[in-house]
Amino acid sequence: MTGRRRWSTEEILDTAAELLRTSDADSFSVRKLAAALGTDSSSLYRHFRNKTELLRAVADRILLTAMDGYRPEGDWKQRVTTLALRLREAFGEQPQLAGVWGRFGSGGTGSRLVMEELLQALRTSGLPDEEVPARYHRIVILVAALIASEAGIGTLTSKEYEQGMEQFRVAVLGADPERFPALSHFAQDIRPLGVDRQAAFDEILAAQLAHIEAQMP
Repeated sequence: MTGRRRWSTEEILDTAAELLRTSDADSFSVRKLAAALGTDSSSLYRHFRNKTELLRAVADRILLTAMDGYRPEGDWKQRVTTLALRLREAFGEQPQLAGVWGRFGSGGTGSRLVMEELLQALRTSGLPDEEVPARYHRIVILVAALIASEAGIGTLTSKEYEQGMEQFRVAVLGADPERFPALSHFAQDIRPLGVDRQAAFDEILAAQLAHIEAQMP
């Protein structure tokens, strides 16, 4: 009698990533993953202790993709900016996983590579060592939030996006000027959240780095 196939860790992560392309972390389950692989949940728990550990491993693969072929160039601000843009691009390919990363984090090799480069860049900035961890933390929170926010827009269907745009137009252009005078005044110039994301990402990150630079002795 032939036994069930033994799936490798990489094959399990490949399938999990595919499932997460069309679902979110809440609806994803080890049971669904096992069904997609044609096995039972118990066989997957030999590789991962629980769902959270599995999700962290999937997110870590995106970080590894972002760091693949990376070489630090330029000053500390250029290094941080390049790293952030690589992360943005990598999660842009799999936007569902951006929320996983922001929510669950990662503790694998990809995470360590990102942490190491960001810490190294901040150390070369001239910041005292005792200030580096706090600045690192602020940058990671900012970048993760920006990427997750942008990815949320990217997961919408075209129908959902158009519905959102219509609701935005009604909310903004149809605002009562007596109750919402400022909104009515700027209505023609207010843009939806999904517009001009790249410029917003660049500007917000640059402002954070400029703030750090301004605090240096």
